Amino acid sequence: MIQNSEGTQPSKTITPKRRGRAFLFNALILLVIFVLTVVAGYLSGLSIRKQNQSTVVSQQLTEQFQFANEDIQAGRYEIAKQRLEFILANDSTFPGLQEKLTEVLVLINAPIPTVTPSLTATPDFTGAEQAYTRAGQLIAAQDWPGAINALDEMRKLDANYQQSQVDGMYYFALRNYGYNLITQQGNLEGGIYQLTLAERFGPLDRDTNGLREGARVYLIGASFWELDWAQALFYFEQARNWGNLWDGTMTASERYWFASMRYGDELFAQEKICEEEEALVYYQNAQLIAPLDKTAQTNFDEAMLLCHPSTETPSATATFSLTPTTETPTPIVSYP
Repeated sequence: MIQNSEGTQPSKTITPKRRGRAFLFNALILLVIFVLTVVAGYLSGLSIRKQNQSTVVSQQLTEQFQFANEDIQAGRYEIAKQRLEFILANDSTFPGLQEKLTEVLVLINAPIPTVTPSLTATPDFTGAEQAYTRAGQLIAAQDWPGAINALDEMRKLDANYQQSQVDGMYYFALRNYGYNLITQQGNLEGGIYQLTLAERFGPLDRDTNGLREGARVYLIGASFWELDWAQALFYFEQARNWGNLWDGTMTASERYWFASMRYGDELFAQEKICEEEEALVYYQNAQLIAPLDKTAQTNFDEAMLLCHPSTETPSATATFSLTPTTETPTPIVSYP
């Protein structure tokens, strides 16, 4: 036991074992803090992403509400009703929706004044029958907008005429019209709208429902275009899973290619180049789809030099040694 010079109390010594325990305790605290920080960052990013998606959907619903007001003023009550029902399917609490929908329904069902009332006791189905026949012909010709208009006209003439058959015709025409708008015309918003209307008459098949979901993801990605390349890249990578979607200008693959280059340029400017999820990786992803443009190619070439520098090999130097020859010299022959 070691005693100090001023008292009889033994001095405490810190053993190596106690130091090790203290080190492990401090390391454990740091690890817990690190894990909590990572989890908090992830949750924050997830919240921001959901908020952005909700903002895009809210903007689309606001536009549809404005269009519905314009349709009402122009007397296009059926179209206004379809727009309002689309909003209802996505957000039943949209401000002013219920009042506006009630107004449209009243306008649609308002009696049309006639100069001389009809005195026939039995209903006349001639107009409804003709519209029904014309709708069937237009469906056979795959004229989906024309068929939908004919069905609307028939419903105005007689809402109860061949009701179950007409519902099926509505579903078939709306489903195929929405599908064609997305796949053939690149009208994603219009296609989503028509498919949502078709869903009122029956559930969508798996492929069509998936196509609508892909179109929604595409539109969300487009909302980040030139504003946040990382987010745009995230959504267009998903949109590629639903085929070669396009919006009339670029396909999902083309947008993924372009966003990969621009996000790579951002990371390159920040000197985040060689590691995973950094510039070089995104340039290589873009190259799998199409050649890089001039800016991305220049940055890619420099990134390759930085990340994979060539190792110089020493040039071989030849050494020469002079060795005496053992050959017998050829005798010189002289002629007389």
